[in-house]
Amino acid sequence: MTIILNLKLHLTFLHLENSDVLINAKKDGESPKAGTQKKASAAQLRITKDINELNLPKTCGTEFPDPDDLLSFKLIICPDEGFYRGGRFVFSFKVGPNYPHEPPKVKCETQVYHPNIDLDGNVCLNILREDWKPVLTINSIVYGLQYLFLEPNPEDPLNKDAAEVLQNNRRAFEQNVAKAMRGGYVGAFYFERCLK
Repeated sequence: MTIILNLKLHLTFLHLENSDVLINAKKDGESPKAGTQKKASAAQLRITKDINELNLPKTCGTEFPDPDDLLSFKLIICPDEGFYRGGRFVFSFKVGPNYPHEPPKVKCETQVYHPNIDLDGNVCLNILREDWKPVLTINSIVYGLQYLFLEPNPEDPLNKDAAEVLQNNRRAFEQNVAKAMRGGYVGAFYFERCLK
C-alpha cells in the first residue's frame, strides 16, 4: 500500500513472514537505498496512520522539514474568522516513542497574544495534557488548536494578562491582538508580524 502526502513522500509497508513491519521512506522519484530499511516503531506506524487520515480544514496545512522523519512536523493555522483572522501561526509537533499513549509535544513557534498560549509558545489545550487518550489523533489536536483561535478560553490561561483583558474588555483585547499580529508592542512585549 502506498500513501502519497502533499510532500510527495511515499511510504511503503513491507510485511515480513514473522509479522514485523518495516518502513521504507523515500522522496518522489528516488529508489530506496539498499540496507536503509529499518523496523518501524509503534509510534511511527501510528503517526503514519494519523497523517494518512488527516482531514485538514482549508485554514490549515502541514510541513515536513525532513521527509524521512514523520515524528517531527509543523502545522500552520491561518484563521479566516475571529480575533486572529488573517494571521499565520506555526506549531511544531514532536511525536515521542510512547505515542499514542502519550500526546505529542506541541509548541507555537509564532509569538501570539493569546490567553491559552504563553510567550514561550506553550499551549494550554486539555487534550495535550490530562485529557489525552490513545484513541485521540493528530486530527483531534489540529481541531483543538483551531478552536483556540476561534474561541480563546480566559478561564484556563497561560497568559494571564491576555485572559484578564479578554474577560474585562473585549474591545481592548481585539485591539491588542491586532497590534500584536501587525507587529508591535503590547505592554512591554514586542511581537513579530504574523499576518499572511
